Amino acid sequence: MALKVKKEASAPPKAEAAAKAKALKAKKVVLKGHLHSDDPRPCISEGSPNILKRASPRRNKLDHYAIIKFPLTTESAMKKIEDNHTLVFIVDFKAIKHQIKQAVKKL
Repeated sequence: MALKVKKEASAPPKAEAAAKAKALKAKKVVLKGHLHSDDPRPCISEGSPNILKRASPRRNKLDHYAIIKFPLTTESAMKKIEDNHTLVFIVDFKAIKHQIKQAVKKL
């Protein structure tokens, strides 16, 4: 037995046209806020730079003079010098241990 498929009754063409016109007249949603960022940056392409960014290699800012800043001269540091024969220096915050060792050897 073949199954009978019911055809859905579609609306008359005038009703479809009226519904379409009503949908077109409907109020559009207004976008709130703005889409640009607050930071105006120039549009610079990364393609071929006219000026080389690094024509010469950068200078090492943490050389051995910059790593070791100054000796500590507080009472506790003086006691350490007298008792343990140990000098106490203030060093740069960014310097790591082996850089400090090399700077002490160079100086």
